[in-house]
Amino acid sequence: MTRAIEARLVTSPANPEIKRIRGLALRKKREEEKLFVAEGLRHVTEALEAGWPLETLVYQAEAAQRPKLAEALAATGAAGGLCLEVTEAVLAKMTKRDNPQMVVGVLRQRWQALENLRPGKLWIALETVRDPGNLGTILRTADAVAADGVILIGETCDPYSPEAVRASMGSIVRVPLVRATLDQFLAWRAGWPGLVVGTHLSGQADYREVSYAAPVLLLMGNEQAGLTEVAAAACDRLVRIPMAGGADSLNLSVATAVMLFEIARDRLRLVP
Repeated sequence: MTRAIEARLVTSPANPEIKRIRGLALRKKREEEKLFVAEGLRHVTEALEAGWPLETLVYQAEAAQRPKLAEALAATGAAGGLCLEVTEAVLAKMTKRDNPQMVVGVLRQRWQALENLRPGKLWIALETVRDPGNLGTILRTADAVAADGVILIGETCDPYSPEAVRASMGSIVRVPLVRATLDQFLAWRAGWPGLVVGTHLSGQADYREVSYAAPVLLLMGNEQAGLTEVAAAACDRLVRIPMAGGADSLNLSVATAVMLFEIARDRLRLVP
């Protein structure tokens, strides 16, 4: 039986702990405290199942009877985390949403060091991605194909922003993340043991006609300009995705998904 955990009742958005969590909406505060916010009982539960203890668990009283919340409260309390019961008004102020989720978790960020990265089967490298929705969606797709992780190159948006975390639909806790400058990435790439492939307008190969023997590193550029020439030159193969209609390009997250499912095609099977 899950042991009941006593939570502190908070009714004012001016409470110091609530103000601290509200501050995590700012990238500067997230980077200072190395924390981020996950909204919703599903995301909180998935984080705990993935081995991410909660630093703080905030919930609305109406959610208290849910068995999964009781488990999350017990796990948070056992790990020394803080449990706060709040009103809907406090949650709305804290998340800046009119209809907030009834459960919010605060977790510690996790980053891997580039030099410790193991090739595995499939890594994704993203150069200066600007849209957190795109980034979160790419993390979700990376999770779907069981990619080994994502490398963020240069001035990329924050994967731990509320927008990116929401778009990842919980995958943020299952996809390892690495940060690197372009120079650091290029130096590390020199030792990559397999294929490095990128999409580019100058690519001569149809993406479906390339052999993607593991390990593969997929390199994708940003939403407006694509890969820089320096990054494109680091690829063994540059490919294109054929277009038949009037559009001459795809959204970055869509193009990345197309590439990832093609690369992983031979190891993806429907489960009966």
